[in-house]
Formats: sequence, structure tokens, C-alpha cells
Amino acid sequence: MSARETGVGITRLGQVAINAKDVERAAAFYQEKLGLTLLFKAPPGLAFFDCGGVRLMLSRAEKAEFDHPSSVLYFAVPDIHAAYGKLKEDGVHFEDEPHFIAKMPTHDLWLTSFRDTEGNLMALMSEVAR
Repeated sequence: MSARETGVGITRLGQVAINAKDVERAAAFYQEKLGLTLLFKAPPGLAFFDCGGVRLMLSRAEKAEFDHPSSVLYFAVPDIHAAYGKLKEDGVHFEDEPHFIAKMPTHDLWLTSFRDTEGNLMALMSEVAR
């Protein structure tokens, strides 16, 4: 039996919530630095972006127990070195430089990590064809 037959019919990731202490500052980062398309803003303090069909929601934590950085989001890019250079020029703080992670059957996997304006750890990933 496939996961589709036994599960609830999940086919893709639809939305990711990202905590932000300052939603306007975070929205500017995601729009201006990362180049994501702003879909809309809604009160009180919500901003929604499109990331390849997955919606990213920026919001303040509703409860103290949720007031912490989010899970790591891995943004796929075609050229990790070019993306790293551009973001670094734009003042994005990186935790490391692009580096080789694993040799896959058809490509090499490369990663580099950075932080958004709210302290959330993010990463760029690139599947480099051999």
C-alpha cells in the first residue's frame, strides 16, 4: 500500500509559518534580500510569500511557548555560489560558506546556512549536476 492509500492524502507542503518579532522587518528581508514574491499582508501583523508554490507566513508568536526561531528552511537555488555571493553583498549574515555535502547518483548536494533578520536559521541548497 502506498502512503497515499494509507494516509490522509497529503501531496505537498502547503504553508510554513515563520516566527518574527518584527513582521515588517522580516517581510522586507524575505522580499528584498531573498526576492520572494509578497502575496499579501493581513492584520494583525501577517505577511505571506510565495516560494515555488509553498506559502511562507510570517507572524508574531501567539504564545510565549512558540516564541523561538523556526525550523530550518532549505531554499533550492540553481547556483549556490552565485546566490551566496549576491546575498552576502546584500548584507545577509552567513554561518558558513557553500560546501559539498554528499555525492548523489546524478548530482552533488551543496549547502550553506544563513540567518534571517529574526534569528531563524535558513539554508541554501543546490543540486549540482555532474
